[in-house]
Amino acid sequence: MKIKNILISQNAPADFEKSPYAELKRKYSINIDFYKFFKIESVSAIEFRKSKVNILDHQAIIFSSKNTIDHFFELCASMRLVMPESMKYFCTTDAVAFYLQKYIQYRKRKIFAAKDSMQESFHQLLMKNKDLNMLIPCGQDGVTPQLIDFLDEKGIKYDPAEVFKTSPADLASNVDITKYDMIIIFSPNGVKSLQANFPDFEQGEIAFGALGSTSVNAIEAAGWKAHVVAPTKEYPSITHALDAFLKENATRRR
Repeated sequence: MKIKNILISQNAPADFEKSPYAELKRKYSINIDFYKFFKIESVSAIEFRKSKVNILDHQAIIFSSKNTIDHFFELCASMRLVMPESMKYFCTTDAVAFYLQKYIQYRKRKIFAAKDSMQESFHQLLMKNKDLNMLIPCGQDGVTPQLIDFLDEKGIKYDPAEVFKTSPADLASNVDITKYDMIIIFSPNGVKSLQANFPDFEQGEIAFGALGSTSVNAIEAAGWKAHVVAPTKEYPSITHALDAFLKENATRRR
């Protein structure tokens, strides 16, 4: 398997030259393209009220991505809701926790982040606060099964709250999928978009990279194989895992 052209199913970094992808491009003389596989739209206040979920009935909020934070606080603004000082925030990574500063005063709130990117670390954090009623902002696909299973098993109270919805982007008109030796997927929505745009798609010699267990599960459910997986203890990010894979599979190395 030789990798020359890689498709990343996300928008390009704001400053590509300072991103880990730029280093990989230089190191292995590969081509990297970016294209967001799906569109995201916020749920309106009217739509959200139909769910009967009362945000202020909860003492804690779980955030797993920057995108979810954006849509949650956009919804709160449209509903004229102000988070109380007592609200606690549990974030799956330090990067997500840091991003909260865009909306709240970091030092005046109770914000907690997992010590590392592993699932067990985040679960331990939740267990220390298991008596709180938690809100989990999410997309239309709901909360990840692994988190739901953990919360149910430990008897932790929670409510999912759909704050955004997704739809496939028009890949068929804008992306020559046959050009790529590898595709990096970041969520099950990426797999759904690929299938919707290319119903006859077959993996063949194309390698898949996947961020998160739900992405891996979606790839495997489609009958494909994930060659690169992150996060793991060895590879905490997708770019770390990709680097290791390219050492063995890039067409050229510098």
